[in-house]
Amino acid sequence: MKVLVDTSIWSLALRRRGVLSEDEKVSVSALIDLIDDARVVMIGPIRQELLSGISSMSQFDDLKEHLQSFEDLPLYREYYERAADFFNICRRSGVQGSHIDFLICAVAVEASLQIYTSDRDFIQYAKHLPIHLYGT
Repeated sequence: MKVLVDTSIWSLALRRRGVLSEDEKVSVSALIDLIDDARVVMIGPIRQELLSGISSMSQFDDLKEHLQSFEDLPLYREYYERAADFFNICRRSGVQGSHIDFLICAVAVEASLQIYTSDRDFIQYAKHLPIHLYGT
């Protein structure tokens, strides 16, 4: 099964400097395995999040070049409508989240993808939405 990799995992592998915890090392290793197996899926909003906030133009260009290896999955109107539905479902249950998080959930459901993230909010979403988290 293909896996939609969230910004939190990409950031561990691409942007973080310094020593990684054991859990973070495991996450990066799993991402490398997914890349090697050609199972990684990218969407434009995640690409945008990864490239945002980089003050050095050379670092921006390097990251942009690395990410070009991953084609964006096209996003359709239905994905955005499903994301809004997921937002409403979670809100009625007292669970808050970002529009991008719910778009990730919608794309994963509509395209039959697992979500790989270290963002614990997705554990809450999974209690109310038909998403499947990678590695759980």
